[in-house]
Amino acid sequence: MDVKDLKILLIDDSFEAINIIKGMLKSIDVDQIFTAKDGKEGLDFLGIADDMIDVVLCDWNMPRISGLELLTQLRSCDPDLPFLMITGASDYDSVAAAKSAGVTGYLRKPFSPMDLEKKLTVVSRMIEARQSAMAE
Repeated sequence: MDVKDLKILLIDDSFEAINIIKGMLKSIDVDQIFTAKDGKEGLDFLGIADDMIDVVLCDWNMPRISGLELLTQLRSCDPDLPFLMITGASDYDSVAAAKSAGVTGYLRKPFSPMDLEKKLTVVSRMIEARQSAMAE
């Protein structure tokens, strides 16, 4: 699977951050981008359209349901959906908490379109490997 073919759910409570990240995604030819303004809205969307999404890009600090809470709830029903946490926090405790909840990877703010593309390339290869393993 090519990065440009990924269907991404972008969850962030900042309208400005959503627009910046959408711009980055479009600059690397990703055009299937769905958005949610917080973890609750993201969880609701995934409940309806889980099979439409290839990867979740989610901010850590949000009202109602944080990125970590969303990840924990998501892992109970979908242990395989790639989940990239967007955060300014990279302290040991935060990283350990997200890893134990099943995070796929991190994007530390601020990040560049190239950083984003690298993470998404890893995710697309993971998806490809899983799909070929299931086909065997």
